[in-house]
Amino acid sequence: MRQIRRAAVIGSGVMGAQIAAHLANVGIPSLLLDLVPQELTAEEQKKGLSLDHPAVRNRLATEAIRRLHKLSPAPLFRADYAKLITPGNLEDDLHRISEVDWVIEVIVESLEPKRQLLERIERYWHEGMIVSTNTSGISINAMVEGRSEAFRRHFLGTHFFNPPRYMKLLEVIPGRDTDPAIVEFMRDFGTERLGKGVVLAKDTPNFIANRIGTYGLLVTVEEMQKGGFTVEEVDAITGPALGRPKSATFRTLDLVGIDTFVHVANNVRQNVTDPQEQRAFEVPEAIQKLVERGWLGEKSGQGFYKRVKQNGQRQILVLDLDTFEYREQKKIASSALEASKQAKGAAGKAKALLHGGDRYAELAWNIVKRVLVYSAEKLGEIADTIQDIDAAMRWGFNWDLGPFELWDALGMVETAERMRAEGLRLPSWVEDWIAAGHRAFYEEKDGKLTMPVNGKPEPVRVPAGVIDLAALKKAGKVIAQNTGASLIDLGDGVACLEFHSQNNAIGPDILTMIEKSVAIAEKDFAGLVIANQGKNFCVGANLMLILMAAQEGDWDEIDLSIRQFHRAMLALRYSQVPVVAAPHRMTLGGGVEVCLASSRVLPAAETYFGLVEVGVGVIPGGGGCKETARRVAESVGPDDDLVPALARMFQAIGTAKVSTSGAEALAMGWLRETDRVVVNDDLRISAAKAEVLRMAEIGYTAPPKAKEIRVAGRDGKATLQMAARGMWNGGYITDYDLHIAYKLAHVLAGGDVPADSLVSEDYLLDLEREAFLSLCGEPKTIQRMQHMLATGKPLRN
Repeated sequence: MRQIRRAAVIGSGVMGAQIAAHLANVGIPSLLLDLVPQELTAEEQKKGLSLDHPAVRNRLATEAIRRLHKLSPAPLFRADYAKLITPGNLEDDLHRISEVDWVIEVIVESLEPKRQLLERIERYWHEGMIVSTNTSGISINAMVEGRSEAFRRHFLGTHFFNPPRYMKLLEVIPGRDTDPAIVEFMRDFGTERLGKGVVLAKDTPNFIANRIGTYGLLVTVEEMQKGGFTVEEVDAITGPALGRPKSATFRTLDLVGIDTFVHVANNVRQNVTDPQEQRAFEVPEAIQKLVERGWLGEKSGQGFYKRVKQNGQRQILVLDLDTFEYREQKKIASSALEASKQAKGAAGKAKALLHGGDRYAELAWNIVKRVLVYSAEKLGEIADTIQDIDAAMRWGFNWDLGPFELWDALGMVETAERMRAEGLRLPSWVEDWIAAGHRAFYEEKDGKLTMPVNGKPEPVRVPAGVIDLAALKKAGKVIAQNTGASLIDLGDGVACLEFHSQNNAIGPDILTMIEKSVAIAEKDFAGLVIANQGKNFCVGANLMLILMAAQEGDWDEIDLSIRQFHRAMLALRYSQVPVVAAPHRMTLGGGVEVCLASSRVLPAAETYFGLVEVGVGVIPGGGGCKETARRVAESVGPDDDLVPALARMFQAIGTAKVSTSGAEALAMGWLRETDRVVVNDDLRISAAKAEVLRMAEIGYTAPPKAKEIRVAGRDGKATLQMAARGMWNGGYITDYDLHIAYKLAHVLAGGDVPADSLVSEDYLLDLEREAFLSLCGEPKTIQRMQHMLATGKPLRN
C-alpha cells in the first residue's frame, strides 16, 4: 500500500518553506534543500566561519525555517513542529532524497532551471517515489521532456495556493504519462492527509483558478475604465456584495503583488494561441505603470492603496488612476449595494446586486457575464468538470459561489437569454444543455446532485467521508429541533446536535436542545456528535440576553440561566452514551465549555479555542472554571503540587488567550491526549461519527460523578492573585482586569479552603455562579458587554 512517510522540498523560498511547514503540521518530516551560498554574511565572518562550514552551506534553508516563526498568519500549527523540517543544500544533500517517498520542487518559476533540477533528481529517483512541481502555470509535460518513461509516470503538478496552511485549494495536474493510480492517490492523500480541497486540472497555462481569476481581474479593470469607475467603487462592488472576499479586486492585487499578477497574466498571453484570448490577457497600461514605479502593493508599501499616518491617525489612501496620486477614499452610495447588504446568503446578495438597476449593478453584470461565459468556454480545456472549476474558484480565490453555481443562482436559462440579447455567444455545450430541457447546471436526481458531463447528467463527486448536514435535513433526517438547534440522524445509530442560532451563540433554546438530545441519544442511539457547518462552531453564550438582564437588575433570570447552563453541561459530561464534540474555527467561551463537557473532542485543524469571558467583564460561567479545576487535579499525581498547572490555565483564562490551531489547543491543555485534530474540516463530522461508533463498540462507560475534586485552596489562590498583581504592576492589565482575576483565582483555587482540600463538583459550580453573578452587577462589566456587542472587540476599561 502506497504511503508518504517522508518528503523532500527543494527550494526554501516563501512557498517551499511553508509547504514544508504544512507537511510538518500533518506529521510528515521533510528535508528542505536549497542552493549553497557563494558569499559569507557579516555575522558568519565574525564567527570565523568559512564557505565550507555546514552552517553556511545550509544557511538558506536554515534561515527559511527560522522565518517560519515570524510569519503572520503562522504557517505552523505549533511552533515546535518546525523540528520535523531538516535543512540541507543541493550539493551535499540531494542524494538523501532517495530516502523519501515524495519530492516537491518549488524553485524559481522558469522552465529551464526546473528541467535541470528534475534531471538531477532523477539520478536519485527510485521506483515508487512521487515527484511533483509546485508551479503556478508552467507546463508539466515540458518540464519532463528528456526524462525516462518511469520517471514521467511518477511526475505531476501539485499547485498549492499561498499561504499553504490556510488556502484550501490544491490543484493536481497530471502529465501525459502520469500513472492514473498516482493521480488518484495524490487526490486522496491531498484530501485526507493534507486537508486540502483537491481539483484535477489539465496541463494548460495557469491551470484552473489562476486562469479564470486572472481573466476576471483583467475584465474588471477593462469594465472599470469603460465606465469611468474609481478603485474604491470597483472594490465596493466586487467584494462581499458579489460573494467575493472583502479584499475584492484591487486590495487582492495589492496582497498578491502586482508584479506577480503581471507575471501570471503574461504567462497565459504568451502560451495561448487564440488571438482574442491573447488580447484579453494584455496587462492594462495603468498596471504596467505601477510595476515600473515599484508600487507593487503590500510588499512595497503602496499599490492601489497606501497606508499613511495623518494627524496621528492611521489612514488608507486610494490611488486615483487618472492623476496617479493618492487621495482619501470616498463613500459609495448605491441602491444595488444596499439591496445586496439586506439580502441573505451569497446567492441572494449576488442576485440583489446584479438586478439592482443602477450603474453599479450594470458594472457588476458586465464583469460577471464575461467571466461566466469564459468559464464555460474553458470547460474541457482547463478541467473536465464544472465541479472542478467551481471548487477551484471557491477554494483558491475564496469566492462564495463558483461560476456555474452563480449562474444557477441567477437562473441558468434567464441569464443565458440576457447574455444572448446583449450579443454574447454561448459555448455550444451550454446551448445544447438548455435545448435538452435542463433548467440548471446542477440538478437533483434521485436525491443526488448531478452535473453535465459530455452532455449527460452525471453525479457530482463527493469525497468519501463528507457529511452534509443541510442535505440530511432536506432528506427529512431531523429528529428534533427548535429555533437554536437541531438533532439530526447521521445514520448507523449516531445523532448530531447542530447549533444554528445567530453566530451559534448559546441561549436557552440551545441549552434545552442539549438536554433533550442527550436524553434521546441515551434512549435511541449509540452516541451523539456535536457539530455544525456554520462559519464558526460557537462564539459563546448569548451576550445580549445576559446584558439585558444585568441592565434590568434581573439577577434571578441570570441565576436561572447559569443553572440551566450547568445542568446542560453535566448532562453532556455524564451522558450514558459517548458524546464527541467536533468544533471548528472560532470556539469561544460557552463553545469551549460544551467541548470540555464532552467525552471526546475532535477539533478541525483551524480551531481557535479559548475561554475569553474576561473580555466582557466576567469569568467562565458555564462550568468552564469547574472543569478547569477538575482537569488540573486529574492531570497531576495525588501528591503533586496543583499550583504550577493551575497557574498556566489561570493565565490562559485571565488573558483571554485563544489557540491559533486545534493542535495548539491540545498543547495549551484544553484538550486531552485522547482528543485528536482532524486536518480536513470537510471530514470532521464523519471522523466524529466514527469515533462515537468506536467508543460504543469497545463498551463506553460514563465517567463516575465527581464527588471529590482536589483544589489548591487559599494558598494556591494567594499565589494566583500574586501573579495577577505582578502583571498589574507591570502595566499589562488594568485595575478592572485585576479585579476579575482575583475572582477567577478564588473560583479556580476552590475558595478559602485549606490547600489540597477535597470539594464537590456542586461546590465549585456554586463558586463559579456566585462570581459570575457578582461581576454582572459591576458597571465596568456592563461597559465591556456593550462595547463588545457594538464593535465586536474587547474593551480594556
